[in-house]
Amino acid sequence: KKAVSYVSGFNAADPRLVGVHWLVMGMRAEEMIQGDRAFRCVNGYEGLVTIFRAQLAEANVSVRTGMVVNDINWKPLEVTVSVQGSSGPSTLAAKRVLITLPLGVWKASPEQAGVVRFVPALPREKLAALEKMEMGRVIRLVLQFRRRFWDSISSTDDRNKTMSDMSFLFSEDPWFPTWWTRIPNRTPLLTGWAPFESADRLSGKDRSFVIQRGLATLNSLLGVSLQNLEDWLEAAHFHDWQNDPFSRGAYSYGKVGSDGAQEAFARPVENTLFFAGEATDVTGNNGTVHGAIASGYRAAAEILESWN
Repeated sequence: KKAVSYVSGFNAADPRLVGVHWLVMGMRAEEMIQGDRAFRCVNGYEGLVTIFRAQLAEANVSVRTGMVVNDINWKPLEVTVSVQGSSGPSTLAAKRVLITLPLGVWKASPEQAGVVRFVPALPREKLAALEKMEMGRVIRLVLQFRRRFWDSISSTDDRNKTMSDMSFLFSEDPWFPTWWTRIPNRTPLLTGWAPFESADRLSGKDRSFVIQRGLATLNSLLGVSLQNLEDWLEAAHFHDWQNDPFSRGAYSYGKVGSDGAQEAFARPVENTLFFAGEATDVTGNNGTVHGAIASGYRAAAEILESWN
Protein backbone atom coordinates (compact mmCIF):
# COMPACT_ATOMS: atom_id res chain seq x y z
CA LYS A 1 0.00 0.00 0.00
CA LYS A 2 2.83 2.40 0.83
CA ALA A 3 4.44 1.73 -2.56
CA VAL A 4 1.17 2.46 -4.36
CA SER A 5 0.74 5.69 -2.38
CA TYR A 6 4.29 6.75 -3.24
CA VAL A 7 3.82 6.09 -6.96
CA SER A 8 0.52 7.96 -7.15
CA GLY A 9 1.57 10.72 -4.73
CA PHE A 10 5.16 11.53 -5.66
CA ASN A 11 5.13 10.51 -9.32
CA ALA A 12 1.46 11.50 -9.87
CA ALA A 13 1.28 8.22 -11.76
CA ASP A 14 -1.38 5.58 -12.24
CA PRO A 15 -0.04 2.50 -10.35
CA ARG A 16 -1.77 0.27 -12.90
CA LEU A 17 0.32 1.77 -15.74
CA VAL A 18 3.68 2.75 -14.27
CA GLY A 19 6.72 0.66 -15.21
CA VAL A 20 8.87 -0.87 -12.47
CA HIS A 21 12.05 -0.47 -14.55
CA TRP A 22 11.29 3.23 -14.98
CA LEU A 23 10.76 3.59 -11.22
CA VAL A 24 14.05 1.86 -10.42
CA MET A 25 15.95 4.07 -12.85
CA GLY A 26 14.43 7.17 -11.27
CA MET A 27 15.31 6.02 -7.75
CA ARG A 28 18.91 5.37 -8.76
CA ALA A 29 19.10 8.83 -10.30
CA GLU A 30 17.75 10.33 -7.07
CA GLU A 31 20.41 8.58 -5.00
CA MET A 32 23.13 10.21 -7.08
CA ILE A 33 21.89 13.74 -6.33
CA GLN A 34 20.79 13.41 -2.67
CA GLY A 35 17.19 13.06 -3.77
CA ASP A 36 16.08 12.38 -0.20
CA ARG A 37 16.77 16.03 0.69
CA ALA A 38 14.40 18.90 -0.05
CA PHE A 39 15.78 21.99 -1.80
CA ARG A 40 13.82 25.14 -2.55
CA CYS A 41 14.51 28.26 -4.59
CA VAL A 42 14.36 31.17 -2.16
CA ASN A 43 12.27 33.32 -4.49
CA GLY A 44 10.61 30.49 -6.41
CA TYR A 45 11.40 29.45 -9.97
CA GLU A 46 11.20 33.05 -11.16
CA GLY A 47 14.83 33.40 -10.09
CA LEU A 48 15.82 30.53 -12.37
CA VAL A 49 13.95 32.03 -15.32
CA THR A 50 15.64 35.39 -14.65
CA ILE A 51 19.06 33.74 -14.89
CA PHE A 52 18.23 32.09 -18.21
CA ARG A 53 16.81 35.34 -19.59
CA ALA A 54 20.02 37.18 -18.68
CA GLN A 55 22.14 34.51 -20.37
CA LEU A 56 19.99 34.67 -23.51
CA ALA A 57 20.26 38.46 -23.58
CA GLU A 58 24.06 38.24 -23.36
CA ALA A 59 24.01 35.91 -26.37
CA ASN A 60 21.71 38.30 -28.31
CA VAL A 61 18.96 35.70 -28.48
CA SER A 62 15.49 37.05 -29.25
CA VAL A 63 12.72 35.70 -27.00
CA ARG A 64 9.10 36.08 -28.08
CA THR A 65 6.37 35.29 -25.58
CA GLY A 66 2.60 35.22 -25.99
CA MET A 67 2.87 33.34 -29.28
CA VAL A 68 1.17 30.04 -30.09
CA VAL A 69 2.79 27.58 -32.48
CA ASN A 70 0.24 25.99 -34.79
CA ASP A 71 2.20 24.15 -37.50
CA ILE A 72 5.73 23.01 -38.20
CA ASN A 73 6.34 22.31 -41.90
CA TRP A 74 9.68 20.66 -42.44
CA LYS A 75 12.04 18.80 -44.69
CA PRO A 76 15.76 18.16 -44.17
CA LEU A 77 17.46 21.42 -43.14
CA GLU A 78 14.40 23.51 -43.98
CA VAL A 79 11.74 24.38 -41.40
CA THR A 80 8.83 26.83 -41.42
CA VAL A 81 7.01 27.45 -38.15
CA SER A 82 3.53 29.02 -38.25
CA VAL A 83 2.68 31.04 -35.13
CA GLN A 84 -0.20 33.14 -33.87
CA GLY A 85 0.49 36.22 -31.77
CA SER A 86 -1.40 39.26 -30.55
CA SER A 87 -0.67 41.03 -33.84
CA GLY A 88 -1.86 38.11 -35.95
CA PRO A 89 -0.29 35.13 -37.71
CA SER A 90 3.32 35.00 -38.86
CA THR A 91 5.94 32.49 -39.93
CA LEU A 92 9.50 31.79 -38.83
CA ALA A 93 12.09 29.98 -40.94
CA ALA A 94 15.23 28.08 -39.94
CA LYS A 95 17.42 25.14 -40.91
CA ARG A 96 16.93 23.47 -37.54
CA VAL A 97 14.32 23.74 -34.81
CA LEU A 98 14.35 22.72 -31.16
CA ILE A 99 10.93 21.58 -29.93
CA THR A 100 9.99 21.29 -26.26
CA LEU A 101 6.38 20.53 -25.40
CA PRO A 102 4.74 18.86 -22.38
CA LEU A 103 4.01 15.19 -22.94
CA GLY A 104 0.27 15.84 -22.51
CA VAL A 105 0.36 18.18 -25.51
CA TRP A 106 2.35 15.68 -27.58
CA LYS A 107 -0.23 12.97 -26.84
CA ALA A 108 -3.35 15.10 -27.43
CA SER A 109 -5.42 14.50 -30.55
CA PRO A 110 -4.76 16.86 -33.50
CA GLU A 111 -8.03 18.80 -33.22
CA GLN A 112 -7.47 19.82 -29.59
CA ALA A 113 -6.32 23.32 -28.63
CA GLY A 114 -2.60 23.80 -28.06
CA VAL A 115 -1.54 20.88 -30.26
CA VAL A 116 1.28 21.49 -32.77
CA ARG A 117 0.77 19.92 -36.21
CA PHE A 118 3.78 18.50 -38.05
CA VAL A 119 3.86 18.38 -41.85
CA PRO A 120 4.92 15.75 -42.70
CA ALA A 121 4.05 13.79 -39.54
CA LEU A 122 6.78 12.64 -37.20
CA PRO A 123 8.32 9.21 -37.89
CA ARG A 124 6.46 6.15 -36.60
CA GLU A 125 9.16 5.27 -34.06
CA LYS A 126 8.77 8.73 -32.50
CA LEU A 127 5.01 8.29 -32.15
CA ALA A 128 5.49 4.75 -30.81
CA ALA A 129 7.78 6.13 -28.07
CA LEU A 130 5.05 8.58 -27.04
CA GLU A 131 2.64 5.70 -26.44
CA LYS A 132 5.05 4.16 -23.91
CA MET A 133 4.96 7.25 -21.69
CA GLU A 134 2.13 8.86 -19.76
CA MET A 135 1.42 12.24 -18.22
CA GLY A 136 0.92 12.49 -14.46
CA ARG A 137 -2.04 14.41 -13.09
CA VAL A 138 -1.70 16.96 -10.28
CA ILE A 139 -3.46 20.01 -8.87
CA ARG A 140 -1.37 22.26 -6.63
CA LEU A 141 -3.00 24.66 -4.18
CA VAL A 142 -1.06 27.38 -2.35
CA LEU A 143 -2.71 29.03 0.65
CA GLN A 144 -1.32 32.18 2.26
CA PHE A 145 -2.44 32.83 5.86
CA ARG A 146 -2.10 35.82 8.14
CA ARG A 147 0.03 33.78 10.52
CA ARG A 148 1.64 30.37 10.90
CA PHE A 149 -1.16 28.90 12.99
CA TRP A 150 0.46 25.44 13.03
CA ASP A 151 3.22 26.87 15.27
CA SER A 152 0.85 26.46 18.21
CA ILE A 153 -0.49 22.98 17.31
CA SER A 154 0.93 20.10 19.33
CA SER A 155 2.93 17.51 17.44
CA THR A 156 1.32 14.06 17.18
CA ASP A 157 4.72 12.46 17.94
CA ASP A 158 5.53 14.54 21.02
CA ARG A 159 2.87 16.56 22.82
CA ASN A 160 5.62 18.71 24.35
CA LYS A 161 6.54 19.99 20.89
CA THR A 162 4.58 21.94 18.32
CA MET A 163 4.37 21.57 14.55
CA SER A 164 6.46 24.71 14.01
CA ASP A 165 9.20 22.70 12.27
CA MET A 166 6.74 20.83 10.05
CA SER A 167 8.08 20.35 6.55
CA PHE A 168 5.73 17.78 5.01
CA LEU A 169 2.34 16.49 6.14
CA PHE A 170 1.22 13.15 4.67
CA SER A 171 -2.24 11.64 5.03
CA GLU A 172 -4.80 9.45 3.31
CA ASP A 173 -7.14 12.34 2.63
CA PRO A 174 -8.89 11.73 -0.73
CA TRP A 175 -8.63 15.38 -1.83
CA PHE A 176 -5.24 16.73 -0.69
CA PRO A 177 -3.17 13.89 0.80
CA THR A 178 0.09 15.89 0.91
CA TRP A 179 0.95 19.32 2.26
CA TRP A 180 4.23 21.14 2.81
CA THR A 181 5.53 24.38 4.29
CA ARG A 182 8.33 26.69 3.19
CA ILE A 183 10.75 25.46 5.88
CA PRO A 184 13.41 26.72 6.54
CA ASN A 185 11.69 29.93 5.38
CA ARG A 186 9.03 30.55 8.03
CA THR A 187 6.43 32.23 5.87
CA PRO A 188 2.72 31.53 6.52
CA LEU A 189 2.28 29.45 3.34
CA LEU A 190 0.90 25.94 2.99
CA THR A 191 0.98 24.05 -0.31
CA GLY A 192 -1.54 21.29 -0.97
CA TRP A 193 -0.76 18.51 -3.46
CA ALA A 194 -3.58 16.58 -5.14
CA PRO A 195 -2.12 13.88 -7.40
CA PHE A 196 -3.62 11.16 -9.61
CA GLU A 197 -7.21 10.35 -8.50
CA SER A 198 -7.29 13.39 -6.21
CA ALA A 199 -6.53 15.56 -9.23
CA ASP A 200 -9.31 13.83 -11.16
CA ARG A 201 -11.79 14.73 -8.40
CA LEU A 202 -10.76 18.40 -8.48
CA SER A 203 -10.03 18.92 -12.17
CA GLY A 204 -12.58 21.15 -13.85
CA LYS A 205 -13.92 22.50 -10.55
CA ASP A 206 -14.03 26.23 -9.97
CA ARG A 207 -11.59 28.17 -7.77
CA SER A 208 -13.96 28.44 -4.80
CA PHE A 209 -14.58 24.69 -4.71
CA VAL A 210 -10.85 23.81 -4.77
CA ILE A 211 -10.01 26.31 -2.02
CA GLN A 212 -12.84 25.09 0.21
CA ARG A 213 -11.76 21.47 -0.26
CA GLY A 214 -8.23 22.45 0.75
CA LEU A 215 -9.44 24.24 3.87
CA ALA A 216 -11.71 21.31 4.74
CA THR A 217 -8.72 18.97 4.53
CA LEU A 218 -6.66 21.18 6.86
CA ASN A 219 -9.62 21.31 9.23
CA SER A 220 -9.68 17.51 9.31
CA LEU A 221 -5.91 16.97 9.57
CA LEU A 222 -4.98 19.76 11.99
CA GLY A 223 -8.17 20.16 13.98
CA VAL A 224 -8.48 23.87 13.24
CA SER A 225 -11.99 25.20 12.70
CA LEU A 226 -13.07 26.12 9.19
CA GLN A 227 -14.12 29.53 10.44
CA ASN A 228 -10.63 30.29 11.75
CA LEU A 229 -9.00 29.01 8.59
CA GLU A 230 -11.24 31.22 6.46
CA ASP A 231 -10.59 34.23 8.71
CA TRP A 232 -6.81 33.73 8.56
CA LEU A 233 -6.68 33.09 4.81
CA GLU A 234 -5.22 36.05 2.90
CA ALA A 235 -4.73 34.66 -0.59
CA ALA A 236 -4.97 31.42 -2.56
CA HIS A 237 -3.72 30.22 -5.91
CA PHE A 238 -4.15 26.98 -7.79
CA HIS A 239 -3.65 25.72 -11.32
CA ASP A 240 -5.58 22.95 -13.05
CA TRP A 241 -2.82 21.70 -15.36
CA GLN A 242 -5.00 18.94 -16.79
CA ASN A 243 -7.38 21.52 -18.26
CA ASP A 244 -4.61 23.83 -19.49
CA PRO A 245 -4.33 23.25 -23.27
CA PHE A 246 -0.63 24.13 -23.19
CA SER A 247 0.33 21.56 -20.54
CA ARG A 248 -2.44 18.91 -20.30
CA GLY A 249 -0.96 17.42 -17.14
CA ALA A 250 1.90 17.76 -14.70
CA TYR A 251 4.94 15.72 -15.72
CA SER A 252 5.75 12.43 -17.41
CA TYR A 253 6.38 8.88 -16.25
CA GLY A 254 7.26 5.64 -18.00
CA LYS A 255 4.66 2.94 -18.50
CA VAL A 256 5.24 -0.81 -18.41
CA GLY A 257 7.61 -1.66 -21.26
CA SER A 258 8.87 1.92 -21.61
CA ASP A 259 12.57 1.00 -21.61
CA GLY A 260 14.26 3.11 -24.29
CA ALA A 261 11.20 5.31 -24.88
CA GLN A 262 12.85 8.50 -23.63
CA GLU A 263 15.90 7.87 -25.83
CA ALA A 264 13.73 7.23 -28.90
CA PHE A 265 11.62 10.31 -28.24
CA ALA A 266 14.70 12.50 -27.72
CA ARG A 267 16.48 11.34 -30.89
CA PRO A 268 16.81 14.07 -33.59
CA VAL A 269 15.07 13.66 -36.94
CA GLU A 270 17.08 14.27 -40.12
CA ASN A 271 19.43 16.64 -38.26
CA THR A 272 16.54 19.10 -38.51
CA LEU A 273 14.08 18.46 -35.68
CA PHE A 274 15.56 18.34 -32.18
CA PHE A 275 13.68 17.56 -28.97
CA ALA A 276 13.96 18.69 -25.35
CA GLY A 277 11.74 18.77 -22.26
CA GLU A 278 11.58 16.62 -19.14
CA ALA A 279 9.92 13.72 -21.02
CA THR A 280 13.05 13.44 -23.21
CA ASP A 281 15.51 13.16 -20.32
CA VAL A 282 17.49 9.91 -20.54
CA THR A 283 19.25 10.02 -17.15
CA GLY A 284 16.32 8.92 -14.98
CA ASN A 285 15.43 12.49 -14.04
CA ASN A 286 12.41 12.94 -16.31
CA GLY A 287 9.53 14.46 -14.39
CA THR A 288 11.87 17.01 -12.77
CA VAL A 289 13.04 20.56 -13.40
CA HIS A 290 16.71 19.51 -13.46
CA GLY A 291 15.82 16.79 -15.96
CA ALA A 292 14.17 19.40 -18.19
CA ILE A 293 17.20 21.70 -17.97
CA ALA A 294 19.61 18.82 -18.68
CA SER A 295 17.58 17.86 -21.75
CA GLY A 296 17.93 21.41 -23.06
CA TYR A 297 21.72 21.31 -22.76
CA ARG A 298 21.76 17.87 -24.40
CA ALA A 299 19.62 19.04 -27.34
CA ALA A 300 21.73 22.20 -27.76
CA ALA A 301 24.88 20.08 -27.93
CA GLU A 302 23.22 17.88 -30.58
CA ILE A 303 22.40 20.93 -32.70
CA LEU A 304 25.96 22.25 -32.46
CA GLU A 305 27.34 18.84 -33.36
CA SER A 306 25.03 18.62 -36.39
CA TRP A 307 26.88 21.57 -37.95
CA ASN A 308 30.18 19.68 -37.92
